[in-house]
Amino acid sequence: MGKSKFFEDLNIGDKSVSAARTVTETDIVNFAGLSGDYNVIHTDALTARKSPFKHRIAHGLLVLSIGSGLFTTSDLNLAIRANVLALLEIKCRFLKPVFIGDTIHADAVIVDKKETSNPDHGIIIMERTIFNQDDVAVQKFDAVLMIRRQPKE
Repeated sequence: MGKSKFFEDLNIGDKSVSAARTVTETDIVNFAGLSGDYNVIHTDALTARKSPFKHRIAHGLLVLSIGSGLFTTSDLNLAIRANVLALLEIKCRFLKPVFIGDTIHADAVIVDKKETSNPDHGIIIMERTIFNQDDVAVQKFDAVLMIRRQPKE
């Protein structure tokens, strides 16, 4: 791992690609149990067959969570993680369904950065796109992060 990056070290356009992982039936069952979301589109194969998707789909928030977790292993996250002070906001768009057996990965790019009135930190906006094994974007979300500024000497 290289040197830890501060707000000043980050540039619009900095990007990174995560590792990939396959979404399993176990993931969906466990997420339903954890969240209490037993919607039949996720949990009932017979009912799901009658849906426009024809199969059970992963919960959108499960995919968001997996994508967020995948990002934590990316080069960009490893460079900033010591200086991330807070996740302030997530704006998410669900573009396509994710099915059991799909393999997803997350791309991240810094799309904006903003100074704040506090000299100790700034704000970055990172667009993260989750792709399936066919490189089809299935989800996009903007993560607004508070990042520590370089200490003044």
